Amino acid sequence: MSNLVDIESVRPIHVWGEVVRARRIEGERVTLALVELAPDAHVPEHRHAAEQLGMVIQGSVQFRIDDEVRELGPGGTWRIVGEHPHEVHAGPAGAVVIDVFNPVRDDWNALPTSDARPAPWPANG
Repeated sequence: MSNLVDIESVRPIHVWGEVVRARRIEGERVTLALVELAPDAHVPEHRHAAEQLGMVIQGSVQFRIDDEVRELGPGGTWRIVGEHPHEVHAGPAGAVVIDVFNPVRDDWNALPTSDARPAPWPANG
């Protein structure tokens, strides 16, 4: 992979079926992902070894980490320590978020992909 890539040229991974797709860029120890959540998408409670940081770019989400629940819009951030339970509900307009994981999310390697198409962010215009 090139060190310089436009995100819309990256094939989306179906992380939670058609309703949650991610375009990822990986380093040796970190994954950067632009994640698209369909309107009212639900990411059920789960946990993973990777530490996760993220931020809402467009739309809104309701995030639950452990027992803390919060509505987040553009600029809202999260920090998830590895192996802590969390879940997400996208708002009625869906959401676009950026997630960063350490170590890399190599468990995503087996997930299906679809053809690259324009990414929802940054907005062209």
